[in-house]
Amino acid sequence: MGRGRYKVIEDECPHFFTCTVVNWISVFTNRDIVQIVLDSLNHLQVQKHLKLYGYVVMENHLHLIASGSNLAKETGRFKSFTARKIIDYLKENKINATLKQLQFHKLKHKKDRTYQFWQEGRSS
Repeated sequence: MGRGRYKVIEDECPHFFTCTVVNWISVFTNRDIVQIVLDSLNHLQVQKHLKLYGYVVMENHLHLIASGSNLAKETGRFKSFTARKIIDYLKENKINATLKQLQFHKLKHKKDRTYQFWQEGRSS
């Protein structure tokens, strides 16, 4: 499924989202990677792209309760931005075991990239 899979009925109402790392790889045990996610969420709030009611970051996924004027688009942008920043961080810090997992579990039709960070599907 593409990034347009989110079904937001009323943008301004809070919605619950789960974002899962591909193959449930435990990357959020690294504080720097969690900080990338938190900084991105903070930026979206400061820029008024979304209103965040709550979140929890687990070792391989996160849950968000948020609303916004274009929530589906902003969620897609959040996932795209954080994926790029986290992959860059992994490369810079030579965390090759995780990079190999992200490469191995990349969906075969994703020919435009080497790695896939976020899992696709109904609950991602």
